[in-house]
Amino acid sequence: MVWSPVSFPLVFLVCLLVSGEPDDKKPPPESEQLPPCQACRTVVNSFKEGMLKTNKKHFGGGDTAYEEEKLGDYVISEVRLAEVQEFLCSDVKRGQNQCYSLADEWEILLEEWWPQQRTVPDLNDWLCVKKIEHCCQDNHYGPECKPCPGYPDNVCSNNGKCKGAGTKKGNGQCTCNMAYTGDMCNECAEGHYESYRDDKKLLCTKCHKACKGACSKAGQKGCKECNPGWIQDGDRGCLDLNECASQTPPCKKDEFCVNNDGSYSCLKCDQSCDGCHGDGPDMCQSCAEGYRLKDGLCTPRQHATSADWTRYLTYFGLCAATFIIFQKNTIAASVIGLLVGMYVTVSEYMLSSPAADQNYVLQNSLNALFNKIK
Repeated sequence: MVWSPVSFPLVFLVCLLVSGEPDDKKPPPESEQLPPCQACRTVVNSFKEGMLKTNKKHFGGGDTAYEEEKLGDYVISEVRLAEVQEFLCSDVKRGQNQCYSLADEWEILLEEWWPQQRTVPDLNDWLCVKKIEHCCQDNHYGPECKPCPGYPDNVCSNNGKCKGAGTKKGNGQCTCNMAYTGDMCNECAEGHYESYRDDKKLLCTKCHKACKGACSKAGQKGCKECNPGWIQDGDRGCLDLNECASQTPPCKKDEFCVNNDGSYSCLKCDQSCDGCHGDGPDMCQSCAEGYRLKDGLCTPRQHATSADWTRYLTYFGLCAATFIIFQKNTIAASVIGLLVGMYVTVSEYMLSSPAADQNYVLQNSLNALFNKIK
């Protein structure tokens, strides 16, 4: 058979059409297939929910003795059973289709149990364990429903769970809770110490965060070894290492160091600082560009504004007027010139001082004085 150049694209296209797109979508929850034991319990739980909804449904209240005499049979009546079965599995989300199917399959068994509910109240044990045999009793596991380690009152030392408990699956091994270990969960796990023990109970508590691995008791003194960021002290146990006090600063120039238990943090300096040893403009090592040191704080440098230029021109005008008016009287010109200089000095000092707003009254008085002189 001879293949032409056109044949390969055609074959590739046919393969794509035949194979189709891979179906990676998960089935909807109602279509899920649950394990046998879980599926049986789903039916039982939905049945119990229906019983709760119909509980004393036809009891109107009032004469209790009359209601118990006339309507007591409703509890195990076929009318109530029909009401429960009508909505059976409607409240189920996962595996609803499977629930409907099993409910139809087990309808006769549910009708068999219905009149026995007063003497056999546990539907799960009656149906799932004994009749259908999809589950085991509590704290039993595996195909033969063997008892879990420590059964009946000390399963896994009450510090864990038995794998497969209540189902036909699992190997019965103990899955320990956090802080416990061992085949029977009767030992403290790494990083925990034994804080209480008697014949039936073991209590394990987490070691102090300064401890690396095992510890013998509570607190820093109980550590056998210290975590990084802590140093061993013979009498006081593991002590926090202050990294911020080291000769080589651990943070960048534009950051300052904050010591924490077992570690440290580097926080950004204030924008007014060029290097700092704490937070705020008063903790700067030096001021950043555009800032100047004033009263222990790095504050923005003030650039001349139109108001500043007006003020400077006023000073110049005063000096020029003094020179023109008193050019023939040297003594008068000297006195007025001295007053003008004092005025300029005092005005600039008041404007640059922290209480500048409170000094405007004095400045206005000086302005009025020189206006009279002119």
